[in-house]
Amino acid sequence: MLAALAAAAPAPQDGYSVPPLEQTGDVPGYTNADASFSVTFMPDATPASVFGPDSQVAAIPTAPGSAPPRRSSDVTGATSHGPYEGTPTTTGAEKAPTTIGTAIAPLPPNPTATYYNTNGKPQDPMPIPYMPAGGLGTNGTEPRYMVNSDFDYESITLGLYQEWIELDLFNNGLAVFSEQDFLDAGLTAEDRAYIAFMAIQETGHATLLTNMLGETAPPQCTYNYPYRTVREFIDFNMKVTRWGESGVWGFLAHMDAREVANLLSQSIATEALQQISFRQMLGLPPQPVWFETGIPQSWQWTFLAPYISSCPENTTRLAWQNFPALFIDNQPNPNRFSPNDTKPHEVAGDRISDPADSTIPADESCVNINGTEHSGYSCGPAIARNRSEPLSFPGKLVNLTWENPGQAVGPNNSYVTDTTAGAPVFVAWVSQLNLTYTPLEITGNNTGYTYQPAGEVYQGDPAVNDTMFVALTDANPFLTPFNLSMINPHVVALGLYQAG
Repeated sequence: MLAALAAAAPAPQDGYSVPPLEQTGDVPGYTNADASFSVTFMPDATPASVFGPDSQVAAIPTAPGSAPPRRSSDVTGATSHGPYEGTPTTTGAEKAPTTIGTAIAPLPPNPTATYYNTNGKPQDPMPIPYMPAGGLGTNGTEPRYMVNSDFDYESITLGLYQEWIELDLFNNGLAVFSEQDFLDAGLTAEDRAYIAFMAIQETGHATLLTNMLGETAPPQCTYNYPYRTVREFIDFNMKVTRWGESGVWGFLAHMDAREVANLLSQSIATEALQQISFRQMLGLPPQPVWFETGIPQSWQWTFLAPYISSCPENTTRLAWQNFPALFIDNQPNPNRFSPNDTKPHEVAGDRISDPADSTIPADESCVNINGTEHSGYSCGPAIARNRSEPLSFPGKLVNLTWENPGQAVGPNNSYVTDTTAGAPVFVAWVSQLNLTYTPLEITGNNTGYTYQPAGEVYQGDPAVNDTMFVALTDANPFLTPFNLSMINPHVVALGLYQAG
């Protein structure tokens, strides 16, 4: 459900149950659903039952030629999964030879950023016809599709860690659950084939990022997943692709290598479609927001690292920070027709992005409710759903608990959670284009609460929605999407909220 829009869903429509003179359109100002055009079409006619022979069309023999190889081929055998139980040989994030400071000081706007067009016409001479002046990488220089700074290298390496887990994750769910398990969740053989194709997409993404990094690009690792059912598998996929996509949007515009950013944007656009698809499979609105959120790299790494058990020896390590975990104790459960009935800690594990518990009683679940008979209460797979009871709403009490720094996480338990912030005072809500703060009320040792804010991005677009990000902070600096990473020194703990 779109957070904050709790109106009852419309009555079921089968296309023939409303008399023509009583039909109404869905757009204000248009009445009687009376189109000014007509077409002869009988959608209720007998459908096809014989398929073929096909018509013959002109064609010639073709061959694709020699294509560049993928780094990872299709899965050919079993892979191992589970927690790491060894002893790390190194600990902590990767370090540079020296570190200059502890925080980046805010500066005034760029003094050269003064362009403003007052007449709607080109202001400067055009280099060639039909080419307005300006732009980066438009002067004829041959593109170099390689990272061009430490910032680029660490960002793309993080992206490759992300692509590797998605490749393994999508295949793993298909391997461990049966055809009947998927059918019980409302997903058919065609849905499974779609997930399998998403895994194949990840082999291309992993190859692309590897080629832009060079010989030190990390390989695929071993993972530890939290799901126990198909619904939880889909829920986890939705969360993984959410912070995978948002992590890239957060750094893409900051890259030194514009060529790399160009190709990466074409990869992450595919991931955005994957995320939408998993929301549809979970029976959630596919696109509940107007803008997708960008988050700092250390946030993405905080969400990702706990699900990596181990990596091969000498795998390239990352320089990004791992923040302590923040948990929403009353995290809305999308498997319930009434999310307000969600029990405390109703999740399938104890990590930030673990899926909601799908094993709730059948008479409390929305999974098998007939969406035609009970419109607004089903959460079975669908192109779109509009829940009568929203997952969350403005003013909702949100109960929080968080960990102390110093926890071992990530590959081989070799990274350590850390924070440079003071005591938590605010809850930061990061969604779409907005960063909103609410007061944190402390109730005990590493426990507290706040209330979901009611702000909008633009009129009619509730800012808090979708699978979004929350953080405890020791201050409330004013930041925007382009400089959100400046919040990192103030972050005490980091979490994920299923707002809609």
